[in-house]
Amino acid sequence: MEEKLAILGGNPVRKSLLPYGKQSIDDQDIQAVIDTLRSDFITTGPAISEFEKSVAAYVGAAYAVAFSNGTAALHAACFAAGIGRGDEVITTPLTFVASANCVLYSGGKPVFADVDPVTYNIDPRSIASLVTPKTKAIIPVDFTGQPADYDQIQAVADKHNLVVIEDAAHAIGAEYKGKKVGAFSDMTMFSFHPVKHITTGEGGVIVTNNRDYYDKLIMFRTHGITREPGGLLEKRHPWEYEMQFLGYNYRMTDIQAALGNSQLRKLDPFVEKRREYVKAYNAAFEKLDQVIIPAQLAGADSSYHLYIIQLAGPLKGLRREVFDALRAENIGVNVHYMPVHTQPYYKDRGYTRGLCPVAERIYEHIISLPLFPAMTTDDVSDVIRAVIKVTSYYGMNTEDSR
Repeated sequence: MEEKLAILGGNPVRKSLLPYGKQSIDDQDIQAVIDTLRSDFITTGPAISEFEKSVAAYVGAAYAVAFSNGTAALHAACFAAGIGRGDEVITTPLTFVASANCVLYSGGKPVFADVDPVTYNIDPRSIASLVTPKTKAIIPVDFTGQPADYDQIQAVADKHNLVVIEDAAHAIGAEYKGKKVGAFSDMTMFSFHPVKHITTGEGGVIVTNNRDYYDKLIMFRTHGITREPGGLLEKRHPWEYEMQFLGYNYRMTDIQAALGNSQLRKLDPFVEKRREYVKAYNAAFEKLDQVIIPAQLAGADSSYHLYIIQLAGPLKGLRREVFDALRAENIGVNVHYMPVHTQPYYKDRGYTRGLCPVAERIYEHIISLPLFPAMTTDDVSDVIRAVIKVTSYYGMNTEDSR
């Protein structure tokens, strides 16, 4: 007998809401923060340097610079790349607004390339078609944790001498062609927001192999100030410093970095847990006619920040109904993301719907399911049961549900 949906008065699959994402904090993390609070440094101190070195070593990059959040890190990367007024930067619309806003902060113009209909990542062919003499950089996004097609993206960048700033907010721990994300782009940003793989509360980092970028990033996060020798002053007293350009106060604190250091030690188990749960989801949903499960690019190994299903067949026009029904079952689904160019701010600046038809079409049919390491196997089973329950009902009652 078919279970009655909770939204129609039936019993929900769960008694309490399961969020789509959540931090995993244990006693070791808490102790690390307490130890820092009791130390001599709680803002800019040794924990930041340790965190930066650990992140760089983990991904195989030469340098890492920590920031107060991922958006600040992207802004700094645009500055280091020399993006300014009149420059164009190609990015994807299927992302959080920060991936494009960072270009605006620098005075540049975001140009939106469409996405691949299978991977949902930026399409290198679309990038190539949008390059102009004004193009300065590409900001690909590793959407959901899956690396973009970097062989093809780098080929476009090399042909036109463009900087690649990889937005890997979703993808720490992921790999592309056997290399960790963070090892190959000109600059790569990781985010440490609480729903990400590891957290510093708020925080971000740029990793790079380029010393010039590193030096600019370090100064940019501290008002453009340096205490290093070789500046404009012929002689400098020990208390003097030089502001050489207009930077920002984008520093991370030692409190954040202490949490990050503790969390980083658990990153690999966190990623493996995510992959384990994704396998369970894929096995349960791959034969459902009503949904399309995530696809993987050959050579890419996602770290799965998000697990996104795309509604198919009779459910293609029923995203709101399915979303509300899953929420009523206490499954905290979400949607990632409203295409950036359709946001009111961007529409007011001349970006129009229809600019990226593939991204817009995908957005209309996707739902993000809960996925985080602190979930239990029972939680995963609840999600599976709820998705099958809801999609089966609407798949069989399409006309009645409209």
